Amino acid sequence: MTSVHGRSSPRNQGERGWLRGAPPPRWVRVLPVLLLVGVTLASLVTPHASDLGFLLGAIPPLAVLSYGPLATAVLGALVVVALHLPNTHLNRPGNTDLLTIVFVALLSVFVSFVRSHRDAQLDTERAIGEAVQRAVMPPLPERVGRVGCAGFYRAAQDGTLVGGDFFDVREGPHGVRAVMGDVRGHGLSAVATVVSLLGAFREAVLDQPDLESVAARMDRRLAVDSAGVRHGELFATALLLEFTADTRAVRVVGCGHPAPVLLHAGRAREVTVSVAPPLGLGLVGVDPPKEVTVPLAPGDRLLLASDGVWEARNAAGSFYPLAERLDRFSDTPSGELADTVWEDIALLGYDVRDDATLLVLTPEPPPA
Repeated sequence: MTSVHGRSSPRNQGERGWLRGAPPPRWVRVLPVLLLVGVTLASLVTPHASDLGFLLGAIPPLAVLSYGPLATAVLGALVVVALHLPNTHLNRPGNTDLLTIVFVALLSVFVSFVRSHRDAQLDTERAIGEAVQRAVMPPLPERVGRVGCAGFYRAAQDGTLVGGDFFDVREGPHGVRAVMGDVRGHGLSAVATVVSLLGAFREAVLDQPDLESVAARMDRRLAVDSAGVRHGELFATALLLEFTADTRAVRVVGCGHPAPVLLHAGRAREVTVSVAPPLGLGLVGVDPPKEVTVPLAPGDRLLLASDGVWEARNAAGSFYPLAERLDRFSDTPSGELADTVWEDIALLGYDVRDDATLLVLTPEPPPA
C-alpha cells in the first residue's frame, strides 16, 4: 500500500497516515493567522488600509478548515477585538456589520464542532477498516524459511489497502510456497474473493503434496463460491511457486497470470511458464496446469508482478518494459527493488489503472 508487506517505506507510511485522515496543508492552517496579522498591521501603519477590514470576516470560515471549535472561537474573538482597536482605524463598523461578523464567527464555531465530531468518527472507522484489511493480508516477514521476501502493494481504489491483487509466502511440510494472484475486478468488491483464495492457499500449503493440487484447491474454492450466485463470474489469475529444500530450483505453476522475472547474473528474463486457464472456471481439475522447474544459482532473485505493473501505459500507449528496466536495477538490494520499480514507473510517466503489486523473492543457498 512500500513495502506494505515485508519492509515499510516512507511512502506507505504517508499513505497509512492519509487513511487515518491527514491534516490539511500547512498553508491552509497558517492562512487565517496571516490574514489577521496582515490586515491588523497594515491598518496600524496607514489609515488608508482601513478598507481592508472586510477581509477579517473571512477568518472564522477559513479557521473551520483547519482548527477545532476552541481555536476557531479564539480567532473569531481576535477579529472582533481588532475591529475595536482605535489604532487600527477599523473601529467604525456599523452595528449591522459587527453583528454580521459575530454571527459568522459563532456559526463557524458550530461548523467546526460538527466537523471535529465527524472527523473523529471517520478516524475510528478508518482505523477499523485498516485493521480488517491488514488481517486479510498481514505483513510478510522479511524471511520465510530460507527465502527473503519484499513486496509492494498499491490498490487502485484510493483509501483502501487491499484490492483485487493478493500475494502470500508460507512455509509448510513441502517447502516454502508463494502465490500471487489477481481476482476479477478491483477495490473493496474484490476483497471477499481475495479472502477465500488466500484461505484456500494457506490450507493447501499444509496438506497438498504439489502445486497442481494447490491450484486445484483454489480453483474449487472459487467455483463453490460462485455456485448458485446469479451472474457469479468469479475467476482469478494466479502464479504459484515452490522452492526446493536446497533452494537450487523453484517449481512454477501459472494459471493465466504473467510469468515471473528471473534476475540472474545482472540480467533479467521472463521465465517460460506453461499456459493454463485462470482459477474459478472449473478447468484446473480437468486439465491440470503443467509445472515448470527453473534452476537457481546463488544470488538469483525472482520478481513477480501483477497486471497493474505489466499493463502500465505511457502517453504513446506503450506498456511498461518491466524486464528491460530491471536490467538497470540489477545492483539494487532486494528489500528496495520493488519500491525502485514503482518509482521508475512514476518517473517515466506510465499510467497505472489497476491494482499494482510487486513481490521480490530471494532464495538463500544452503550452508556450505
